Amino acid sequence: MKASDLFVKCLEAEGVERIYGVPGEENADMMISLLDSKIEFVLCRHEQAAAFMADAYGRLTGKAGVCLATLGPGVTNLVTGLADANMDRAPVVAIIGQGSTKRLHKESHQNMDSIAMCRPISKWAQSIVDGKNITEVVRKAFKIAEQEKPGVCVIELPEDVAKEEVDHKPMPATKVRRPAADHKAVSAAVDMIAEAKKPIILAGNGAIRKRAAQQLQRLAQKLGIGVVNTFMGKGAVPMHDEHCLFTMGLGSGDYNNLAFDDADLVISCGYDLVEYGPSAWNRTQKENKKIIHIDFWPAEVDRDYPADVEVVGDLADSLWQLNEAVNDRFAGKLPLFDIGMRKELRDTMWNDFQAEKDDTGFPVKPQKILHDVREFMGPDDILLSDVGAHKMWISRYYQCEVPNTCLISNGFCTMGFAMPGSIGAKMAFPDRKVLSISGDAGFMMNVQDLETAVRKKLNIVAMVWCDGEYGLIKWKQQNGFNGRHSDLEFTNPDFAMLAKSFGMWGTQVTSADGVLPALEEAFKQDGPALIAVPVDYAENMKLTERLGNVQVQI
Repeated sequence: MKASDLFVKCLEAEGVERIYGVPGEENADMMISLLDSKIEFVLCRHEQAAAFMADAYGRLTGKAGVCLATLGPGVTNLVTGLADANMDRAPVVAIIGQGSTKRLHKESHQNMDSIAMCRPISKWAQSIVDGKNITEVVRKAFKIAEQEKPGVCVIELPEDVAKEEVDHKPMPATKVRRPAADHKAVSAAVDMIAEAKKPIILAGNGAIRKRAAQQLQRLAQKLGIGVVNTFMGKGAVPMHDEHCLFTMGLGSGDYNNLAFDDADLVISCGYDLVEYGPSAWNRTQKENKKIIHIDFWPAEVDRDYPADVEVVGDLADSLWQLNEAVNDRFAGKLPLFDIGMRKELRDTMWNDFQAEKDDTGFPVKPQKILHDVREFMGPDDILLSDVGAHKMWISRYYQCEVPNTCLISNGFCTMGFAMPGSIGAKMAFPDRKVLSISGDAGFMMNVQDLETAVRKKLNIVAMVWCDGEYGLIKWKQQNGFNGRHSDLEFTNPDFAMLAKSFGMWGTQVTSADGVLPALEEAFKQDGPALIAVPVDYAENMKLTERLGNVQVQI
């Protein structure tokens, strides 16, 4: 068969359901081969958006999302989305076009070394130089992308290789069991827990894997230890569980940072240092403060993260082993610690979250918007946060009952992620409500793919917080330069009219009590919907000032 036909059959063997992308001349054979496949090609309006769709799909399903671009500018447009997926641990396979191998050695049209450019932002990147290699390259790409920790693999298919005649069959996709943790490391971790007086658990991005979250919840309840999650670890312990001490990650710190200041043991589970640097939470490095690192990989070398014990292996299995060891050693004595000691901290934060829920001010306070959004969204519904000032508010105020129901780009922190990502999320889980929240700056970076949602009749809802500025940059500059900031203002379109021009429903909220009715109407639509909300970012500096002086019994 033709090499491009074999390539598509290999994708089918990997269970690929759809490919997001923008094709070019050099992908022509591949695109024609897809016409005879059950794989859906989702035509996008920008390659970066296609990568974000694959990113969200991969994060939510654990199966590699797939995106496609042509050579040259197609690849460069794809790069930011791939870097985001790789640093946020999303399994993605990117298929990129390339000119004929007969002209790659010389100066020629759109010719550049795409693989060299993709290597620093991927786990593996490979050009197919012979059609006979297709089956191995495709299998390897999916295997590497999906194994822990997940990330991006890039396959380049030159146009002349795609036309070759080959006589091969796809390699079957097989599951690989991850190694278990060393029993001596598990025993050492239990020893350290037994000696602790004020332990705390830090749950990161890896802890939201389904089985890992279940074992983490079991450990927290068994030991009576509170759990603080990172922005990307939301839902690792349900928000209404008394062991949940909510989210940490604000630059100025928060109430739950005090628990880390006072802790003599930190148990980190699935924590990536790209989420929230250890210098931000390990602010008081006491001689008696110990760290247990539990993760798929050994701990990164960082002077603020000196792990005393490293339990390395499959995270869910490591936590299961730890639970069993705790059972054996402390039978009849559990829980070891009194979670009631964390009640004042938890109540203080919970009451703080609710403080503005009935506020009637306009523009609307961020706290009020997020209270209404959380009330409206079900426990399994999915919220995607873009990057900007709104992300900081979502991270602190929007808590979750279920893992992987709030997707935040916090490893690479890429503006423009949320709205196109919501398309991938909706295709992964069509029966769930999917809401993206973006700032007016980030939203306009990938606004063109509203047309993709309209064309596909997807009821995604895009909420845009409007302040006419790069709000997070202003916030950080004000913090660092005594309230001063550079020129960060811009103008916006009429978002309701913008939605109408795409052929979809849209509105602009005109009062604080208009958020819930707008959400209700938006999710009744047959296709996408857009809600613009003027936001009161005067609250930014108020929050910084207040959290800079937090006090609570820990």
